[in-house]
Amino acid sequence: MSLVLPLFAPRDLDAPLVWCGGQAVSAALLLGQAEALAERLPPAGRAVNLCHDRHRFALGLVAALRRGHTSLMPPNALPATLAALHEAGAPPPYALVDDAALDTGGLPAVFVEPDTAAASQHAVPVVAADFEAVRLLTSGSTGTPRPHAKRWGSLVGNIAAEAARLAEFTQRQGLQGLNIVATVPAQHSYGLESSVLLALLGGASFDGGRPFYPADIAAALQRIPAPRALVTTPFHLKALLRSGVTLPRLELVLSATAPLSPQLASEAEAATGAKLIEIYGCTEAGQVAARRTTDGEVWTALGALRLWREVDAAADSTERFVVQGGHVAEATPLADLLDLLDERRFRLLGRANDLIHVAGKRSSLTQLDFQLNRIPGVADGAFWMPEEPDDGVVRPIALVVSDTLDAEAVRRALRQLIEPAFVPRRILMVPALPREGTGKLTAQGLARFARDALEAGPRYVVAPDHPAFAGHFPGHPVLPGVALLVYVMRALAATPALATRLGARPQFAQAKFLAPVGPGALLEVKLEPQGETSVAFEVRRVAGDRSHLVASGRLAASVACTEAAP
Repeated sequence: MSLVLPLFAPRDLDAPLVWCGGQAVSAALLLGQAEALAERLPPAGRAVNLCHDRHRFALGLVAALRRGHTSLMPPNALPATLAALHEAGAPPPYALVDDAALDTGGLPAVFVEPDTAAASQHAVPVVAADFEAVRLLTSGSTGTPRPHAKRWGSLVGNIAAEAARLAEFTQRQGLQGLNIVATVPAQHSYGLESSVLLALLGGASFDGGRPFYPADIAAALQRIPAPRALVTTPFHLKALLRSGVTLPRLELVLSATAPLSPQLASEAEAATGAKLIEIYGCTEAGQVAARRTTDGEVWTALGALRLWREVDAAADSTERFVVQGGHVAEATPLADLLDLLDERRFRLLGRANDLIHVAGKRSSLTQLDFQLNRIPGVADGAFWMPEEPDDGVVRPIALVVSDTLDAEAVRRALRQLIEPAFVPRRILMVPALPREGTGKLTAQGLARFARDALEAGPRYVVAPDHPAFAGHFPGHPVLPGVALLVYVMRALAATPALATRLGARPQFAQAKFLAPVGPGALLEVKLEPQGETSVAFEVRRVAGDRSHLVASGRLAASVACTEAAP
């Protein structure tokens, strides 16, 4: 007879498990609601849980378990992704939704709604330890999405190890009574483990929503009683702290998906009174290690996990790091390079597949991103390695979001933090990066965004209070042509590979002004090399998905202006 494990960790079944708009739903009531939903599910199949609301997501997860159905967690809810979930010989997929208008790509849909007439249930069901409870699909941040089966016994062990470590960090006997607000989707492995499962299997409770904006996060935290915990990502946490919203006192802030800087961790602890804990893990192995960031850079493995280094002599002595033990039954390679202090403690060096080499130096994109996002004034940023060389050498490009810094200020700051070989010649200031709901950047999404940004050229907003408007002209402000050319020079300075062609004193060989530019205009500057000592430019006024040419011309090396047209 196979081993069975309970659906819930030991807890008071009449105590809150979920908070919905400030109202409590007990564990016993959720069980009753899930039983009612299970009766509406197909007799056979696999559940694709697309519920945005975390309460309804949990109902769908528990109902699928009661029906003996595996829950599929796709990387997104695009119709094409959902339509591709059919597998030959596998039970047919169906969608669990809380949005009746959602396009499910042809999958049959079951609308998830809590049954208000359901009776509380106090008998805790059990699930076979070897049952495939969840099948996660990777987000694609390191390549093509692949499925990863999570058996119930592994999930139970994983959450038990996490809960024990978090209780240790917060000096609690357990997580009972701890109320969680999470900004991460429940379909993501981290969001699933550290919100819904940390309640079901770790004894905590969770808020049923999924707030995204800082004001919504603060409001969700205010609605639930203390002690409170926030489960988030570095990207979301940074936005929250920079927003200036007032936060209630927290006991715990949990972060994952990317390394967090000690400065941001200290700021978070000061703003919330909480201990900030980072989780390191991956889809393949689940949660692997944790650290309190303000205590230092060393990570310690969870539970009975052990790590070691392997060298593949057949693959040019390639090294990899492996984890096993506890909830990781088989030796599982990690995607990162580690500095192992012993079999349980390590420093994180970066992803093994994002190592880059420039001018004989080696670094990782993860480490460069970490340093970039440490710069005061950088709201978000990422490095990208293009495939095409720049002057014969492939060099990294930085994409930066900032309201207060320009490209040159970012470059000066990076010179203090990273080796000169990795300081980018090209820094693109962009309004936002294409992050997923988890705050992660996929490799494909970043590459596509970077290519589009390079093709579009840098953009600038003409300040409504630009000093040139005061006398040019009163009542009908128009940006003078000479002020417009300042933006061309800024774009040239942000593109050192082109600026080098023109020397220290580039001059305008030709300039034509074709349309007026007023206050608040969004300008896009495109530069195109012409020969060895000349660069053509276009300035376009952008409105939505359209642009209009307002100026064009040519820059040359030490050539006096020969043509000008008003």
